[in-house]
Amino acid sequence: MPATVGRRADRLAPGQRVTRGIDRRTVVRVGIVAAVAYAAWLAIGAFGRPYNFFDMKIYHGAVVWWASGHELYEFIAPGTTLGFTYPPFAGLVMLPMAQLPVDAAGMVNALASIAALALVLAGLLRPIVDRLAWPLWFAVAVAVPLAVAIEPGRETLGYGQVNLLLFALIMADLIGLRWRSRRGTHYAATDGPLLRFLYGGAWAGAGIGLATAVKLTPALFIAYLLITRQWRVAATAIGTAIGVTLGSFALVGTESRAYFGSVLWQTERVGAADMTPNQSLAGLLARLYDSIETPGLLWFAFSVLVLALGLSRAASARADGDELTAFTLVGLTANVISPISWTHHLVFVIPAIIVLADAAIRRREASRGLTQRTGQGPGYGGLPAVNGLRPPIWYPTLTGLRHGVAAGGLYLLFLISPIWPYEHQLPEVSHYQDGLFGALMENSLALALIVLVAALPWRPGAEPAFYGDRLARAVLVNGRR
Repeated sequence: MPATVGRRADRLAPGQRVTRGIDRRTVVRVGIVAAVAYAAWLAIGAFGRPYNFFDMKIYHGAVVWWASGHELYEFIAPGTTLGFTYPPFAGLVMLPMAQLPVDAAGMVNALASIAALALVLAGLLRPIVDRLAWPLWFAVAVAVPLAVAIEPGRETLGYGQVNLLLFALIMADLIGLRWRSRRGTHYAATDGPLLRFLYGGAWAGAGIGLATAVKLTPALFIAYLLITRQWRVAATAIGTAIGVTLGSFALVGTESRAYFGSVLWQTERVGAADMTPNQSLAGLLARLYDSIETPGLLWFAFSVLVLALGLSRAASARADGDELTAFTLVGLTANVISPISWTHHLVFVIPAIIVLADAAIRRREASRGLTQRTGQGPGYGGLPAVNGLRPPIWYPTLTGLRHGVAAGGLYLLFLISPIWPYEHQLPEVSHYQDGLFGALMENSLALALIVLVAALPWRPGAEPAFYGDRLARAVLVNGRR
């Protein structure tokens, strides 16, 4: 073998070397992935809470109870006052796990959620890494443990929740819209009706419909589709949600009547509004008023304002060709206006961090590109004089800094999750027990969501997922993706 390598080396041009084994950059990347995964594991241990599939035990107990011939919504988990709160369709989807031990069901849910998260991140990061010429596998392998480590990811997996699976259903429709917008130029020649259907994005809307049938809050995405006149996608979402709900009535009519007739309106089944993990606007107001209940009229007024702001900004982001930011704004708005938004519900901070980071990179790229085009010296960042004035010497370095700092700050906030050291519960302890700083920390995630709805930037031309519009075609033709 060494002689063979030597003969091959003799034939190489001067300066060339034989590459043995795996490329050095690949080794470095694998090392980075391992280091990030280990750091994420340590962060979960440091900032997370003890996890034992608490919610999964409720779901598992409920479907086992149901499978044994009892009424689904009559189940109350031992030692708690909690029962099954999802629509009957969710119960049907979860029913097969009655055949598994509860810990095995929790592990299956965790693995499925991580796989779904990886697929979503691959779809969201693909346009970015293609532009930056990064390997997709490396970006996804780094992003998955980072996403799992923050509050929504670790709480979802640790408690056996379904939020990452619902998140994947909703974001699958974003991918479908993206494929649909490109079908005329990229997929017209795709062979076979099945592949044409798949890559043509004709199914877009089905994910939102299924998510709405499992949990009602994704219905806000249907409202967004209607406001932005995406009629066919909205019809698909509405038809899917209604279809599976009617199917549930046909299969389990007793449970369906019980849910929509009474269980849906029993808000006390999910807990008090002022509980610290409820980081919605309703929870924020209840804690600020130091009350178990939310001041209803004030909550309604602010919810309408946030709803109008979030949907209008989402529509503007879409009009400027950034469907990812539009979807993110809708998801964040749903978290804010929902009466209950536990911290494991807040999964849309993941694409918000991606949007902020990419906005910083794009601004940095734009600054460098202008430098190269103008040929100006590095002292001025290549920017021409405007009205006789030149930008300061540090301008290129700070281009995009505020978005980069916002992305890093948002990630650290949800990694550390400072609400837990200041958790309080009425009537035993006031939410002002630790003063103003403690109150701010206990509400920090809710405040961050409201700021994101009001100020999350969008990236013109980054995600043109609206078909049939002249702007979308121009974006694709001009290569602004």
